[in-house]
Amino acid sequence: MKKENSILTDSFGREHNYLRISLTERCNLRCTYCMPADGIALSPKSHIMTYEEIYAIAKEFVAKGVTKIRLTGGEPLVRKDAASIMEKLATLPVELAITTNGVIVDKFMETFKKCGIKAINISLDSLDAIKNKTITRRDYFTKVYDNIEMLAKEGFQIKVNCVLIKGFNDDEIIDFIELTKERPLQIRFIEFMPFDGNKWNMDKLVSLEDILKQVYAHYDASSFVRLDGKPNDTAKNYGIKGYKGTFAVIGSVTNPFCDSCNRIRLTANGQLKNCLFSTSESDLLTPLRNGKSIASIIEKTVGSKQKIRNGMDTIEKFKNSDAHGKNRSMIAIGG
Repeated sequence: MKKENSILTDSFGREHNYLRISLTERCNLRCTYCMPADGIALSPKSHIMTYEEIYAIAKEFVAKGVTKIRLTGGEPLVRKDAASIMEKLATLPVELAITTNGVIVDKFMETFKKCGIKAINISLDSLDAIKNKTITRRDYFTKVYDNIEMLAKEGFQIKVNCVLIKGFNDDEIIDFIELTKERPLQIRFIEFMPFDGNKWNMDKLVSLEDILKQVYAHYDASSFVRLDGKPNDTAKNYGIKGYKGTFAVIGSVTNPFCDSCNRIRLTANGQLKNCLFSTSESDLLTPLRNGKSIASIIEKTVGSKQKIRNGMDTIEKFKNSDAHGKNRSMIAIGG
């Protein structure tokens, strides 16, 4: 049942206290799983939320119960006023975090510290520079790798996001885990998910089961441990005894975490999505600009959230491209 007086609680009793805000649809990479090869049609600049509008909407969510905000993109740090946005949002009583591709994070070290940002998720899909260039369509591997090392040494909580694609980088699973031997990183293997233009199909999927088969084959059973997760965790967490870091698997396709989902997404052009896989959106920006309350729209959007993956509650439904083909590209949603 819906919790009385809470507009962020859906009909299944899930409380949404985690808001992910996309700052921009632009990016300095062109990752194959995130966007089509020929790019996307960007929203006109006038349709993108301003610095003030981002803060106004975030403030409304915090007043209603949001306790964590994560900034995403596109690549959030390519936005010219990214530092100012972080500094303004840091004045709200929330945990502030960011997801980035890591290319220019070295320029924002002091901003992160000033804003109390400790949790930084960085995308890195291969430890081979040539393969990394293939998937990102840009040559920034060394820069990103060095920045991960730098942030770890500075004490930031780093999660390295790796989207696995069968036949491309699934032979690097153990290499990624070995990064955690001497580094306090969490490697997060993410199942390849379908979005507009990324040529998804089940044959490319590397599942939780596939990953654990490699782990069991490489590591002694006594050294491999399952770790307790936090409430609302999207990942199943693991570690190797004696290693400084950990690894995890986000099984959005084969092992969805919808029962405990507490996330809601705001796109760079001010549209609210109640699920990553939702093909419908609610416009918050237009009523905000017209001086109208957005609370009722938020309540309706959260209340209409479906139980599992926008209704795709079986693998068979997931395989049907009509079920997800009308969704945005990932770059336009916000990671």
